[in-house]
Amino acid sequence: MSAEKMWAGRAQQETAQIADDFNSSIRFDQRMYRQDITGSMAHASMLAGCGIITKEDAEQIIDGLSGILADLDAGTLQIDPAAEDIHMFVEQVLTERIGEAGKRLHTARSRNDQVALDLRLYLRDVIGEIIGLVKELVRVLTDRAEEQKATIMPGYTHMQRAQPITFGHQLMAYSMMLLRDIGRLQDTRKRMDVSPIGCCALAGTTYPTDRRSEAKSLGFSQIALNSLDGVSDRDFCVEFLSACSLLMMHLSRLSEELILWSSWEFKFIELSDSFTTGSSIMPQKKNPDMAELCRGKTGRVYGDLMALLTVLKGIPLAYNKDMQEDKEAVFDACDTVIMCLRVFAPMLESMKVLPDRMLAAAQRGFINATDLADYLTKKGVPFRSAYKISGQLVARCIAEDTVLEKLPLSVFREYSEVFAEDVFTEIALETCVARRISEGGTSVGSVETQVASVREALNGIQ
Repeated sequence: MSAEKMWAGRAQQETAQIADDFNSSIRFDQRMYRQDITGSMAHASMLAGCGIITKEDAEQIIDGLSGILADLDAGTLQIDPAAEDIHMFVEQVLTERIGEAGKRLHTARSRNDQVALDLRLYLRDVIGEIIGLVKELVRVLTDRAEEQKATIMPGYTHMQRAQPITFGHQLMAYSMMLLRDIGRLQDTRKRMDVSPIGCCALAGTTYPTDRRSEAKSLGFSQIALNSLDGVSDRDFCVEFLSACSLLMMHLSRLSEELILWSSWEFKFIELSDSFTTGSSIMPQKKNPDMAELCRGKTGRVYGDLMALLTVLKGIPLAYNKDMQEDKEAVFDACDTVIMCLRVFAPMLESMKVLPDRMLAAAQRGFINATDLADYLTKKGVPFRSAYKISGQLVARCIAEDTVLEKLPLSVFREYSEVFAEDVFTEIALETCVARRISEGGTSVGSVETQVASVREALNGIQ
């Protein structure tokens, strides 16, 4: 392969080796080879269609590019680490293979609009993959929620036992979060549906190109209407990283709960041996390392978002070399999110639920105190008075090391004459859960409605 730079001609001296290494992006942008070649095929076809190059040259170029793609896919062609970037590498190999026709490929475009195109094509593919993985995670969560729709556990606020809920209800909360993540990724993909190719370096071109037909052949519904914006826009990268950050935040919150629930202090669940590790010195340990890693990697994706925002904040129009820094942050986030999603679904699918432990925790937390106050209110006691009586009864239970359900009726009546035998039915945890029938609540029927709603939403996601 020729060592001559594609941009040779202006410079009177060779670029220093250390500067070449510093400037090169081939080590990370080589992953876009498929998108780069696909874009170049469409470009060659457009050039021939507009009469800018001959059909024979276009056919040679497209055949040559097809061969390069096949060889890269098969591993019979190795990417040259000495190349400046993936665009230069592909063009150099093409020219070596087909000669002069290869040199005509870059007519009416620049690496500035080329890399903008490649990145959009790449992220369009990745977003589709991530949405598919999130859908699978939502499916697993929703299936597990349906299984556990009647499993009573304590719900928490401030990490204090608050009110009885079902484990199915808790899991469905995460299904809802992840559905919003899918929506954000879809919105990102929608706004990304703009082709920058043909914007060239920054000002467009003097050739009579057909940008719209080229965009359509690549699956875009519209083109960038301002060439300066077309080459310098990285909003779609920021939006993608923002959506990934929110997705990782939700995974991190669920990871934190899995870590707590699997501890001996809770023991609400047990994670499979397949998704835990042991200790090199403490034989009894079963560590939730996969959940911990997902929690930890969330900060990494946040860092990718902040890095790109910081890179972009002071760049004047149009393209600047600073923008080369977009790809490593984007690629790192892609890899991290995909890795976490791939491990998360099977980790949840293989998780063992321990309902007896959940129920025991719910019974010791006085989480039916609100229902006790509601009972009094329904009997005509003003809510604030009912709240106070309920609190006094909880204090009595704590002092006597018992729970509300085990107090005799005579003790209840010391605090209010309205108490009757029906109080025990009203404050039973099963009743507390079953009667929360408001839409979105924790009753079995409500969880079933949530499950049906999420499954319907999943069926409509492309």
